[in-house]
Amino acid sequence: MEAVVGLLLLLCGVPRDVETHCDGRQDGVQCYGALGGTVDIQLMDSTSEIPRYHLLKDSSKILDVKHNKSLHDTTENKFLFFPSNGKFRISSLNRKDHGNYTLQTFDSDGRASGERTLCIFVQAPVSSVLLVSECLSQGEMRVSCSSEGGDSPQYSWTLDGRTLTDAELLSGNKETNIITLKQHVSGRLVCSVRNNVSNVFKEEKISICEAGILPVICGVLSALVIFLTVAAAVICAQRKKQKNTPTKDEEDGQQIMYSDVRVKKKKEQKKMEKRVEVEAEVEYGQVLVKSSRRSRRTEQAGDDCLYVNIHKIR
Repeated sequence: MEAVVGLLLLLCGVPRDVETHCDGRQDGVQCYGALGGTVDIQLMDSTSEIPRYHLLKDSSKILDVKHNKSLHDTTENKFLFFPSNGKFRISSLNRKDHGNYTLQTFDSDGRASGERTLCIFVQAPVSSVLLVSECLSQGEMRVSCSSEGGDSPQYSWTLDGRTLTDAELLSGNKETNIITLKQHVSGRLVCSVRNNVSNVFKEEKISICEAGILPVICGVLSALVIFLTVAAAVICAQRKKQKNTPTKDEEDGQQIMYSDVRVKKKKEQKKMEKRVEVEAEVEYGQVLVKSSRRSRRTEQAGDDCLYVNIHKIR
């Protein structure tokens, strides 16, 4: 099982050789170990004056020493105790190793002489950091810092080796993973990511952002779009107007009537009466009416023609 956990940690990029140290000689101490790594805990200064002592994790006994001889089998050497210097080691840490550890001491008669407790926390170390920056419209710069792996990461920023000031920050603070720098801020920017078992950082040389370029481009594009839209609307309106306006020939066909008028005069003299009869005959020819779209001549004049005879008697 430990081999499988180790392989998974290796594939995830989490180092297995992270070693941490903790002083557990005071009651209530908190110790931190790296996931997959090793933690060394200083339990006592000297064991020569302690006849017997136990170390329990929660309620399970993991160490039992009498006269500097171990009476408890530490399987696979996961738990090791060094009587010469009073150090206790846990290797190949996993999540199950988190918990409370209690040291109990006894005198030569087997009576309890002391007890203290420490808590061990197991955290995944931060393995890498990515720094990304982008210029904003008014010349500010937004910078984001992201970490891979790592439990409870904490962020801090420096510029040219010093802590960022409020005069250089537009938004955010120095302990978040995203900050916005004001205009004209440049230099060597460093983002540090840490937790209780690791500390890594990423550095980037930043330059001043050019302000105003993006708004100008956006304004030009917007004006071009508006111009093209108006031009298209005007063209469409003109085409629609031309389509609905009749041509000159069509307009003449709707409004003009023409006629062919022939006049015949007959003079007759009658012998018995001295008068002159003038017969005026007015004949109206065909009257053609053109439709709005095409001219049509009627096939039968009798249907659409009107003949009028006018006689004048003098």
